[in-house]
Amino acid sequence: MSEAVTLAPPSHGTAGTPPAFYDLEGRHHPQNGTLLGFWLYLMSDLLIFACLFATYGVLGRNYAAGPSGADLFELPLIAVNTALLLVSSITYGMAMIAMQARRKRQVLAWLGATGLLGLGFLGIELYEFHHLIHIGAGPGRSAFLSSFFALVGTHGLHVFFGCLWLVVLMVQVQRMGLTVANRRRLFCLSMFWHFLDVVWIGVFSFVYLMGVLP
Repeated sequence: MSEAVTLAPPSHGTAGTPPAFYDLEGRHHPQNGTLLGFWLYLMSDLLIFACLFATYGVLGRNYAAGPSGADLFELPLIAVNTALLLVSSITYGMAMIAMQARRKRQVLAWLGATGLLGLGFLGIELYEFHHLIHIGAGPGRSAFLSSFFALVGTHGLHVFFGCLWLVVLMVQVQRMGLTVANRRRLFCLSMFWHFLDVVWIGVFSFVYLMGVLP
């Protein structure tokens, strides 16, 4: 149960206007309200990826007499990319452990390592997209490639914005320390980052591994 909030006396407005109450103690932010809202956001994001996976499941074999996944995907390179993202999840976990111990420098170091791994992931993904478009396998070549670029590209955009968020949090932690608000933000980003890892495992299995099958 949250503590009671001290309210100022109601201000009487004009006729028909309800009285206004003011929170004088700054307790307008409900306990765990941010985390609940962020969970709702993740569920909505999960629906977006579910739609993209379903679209790929329907269109993933429509090659329009063009190349298939077996012709295009370089599994060793994708495996390296997958390893980068999975290791970044571990480094973020280490940042959370350091946060619980109130070790600001370690938090910043682990966050920096996470960001570098995330940028490495994005670099390999951009290389893959550039290579596919260069050989004529762009998103307009077939329904298979359209659904592929939509799914993988949407995930890549999420990783990009996650990296931006991570940089902003590093600046806030450096300036203000591990305050309650910053710890809450770090926890929200942790959920987001691990969510992207889970989605990528689905992409790697459903798109790449199954895509190279005859």
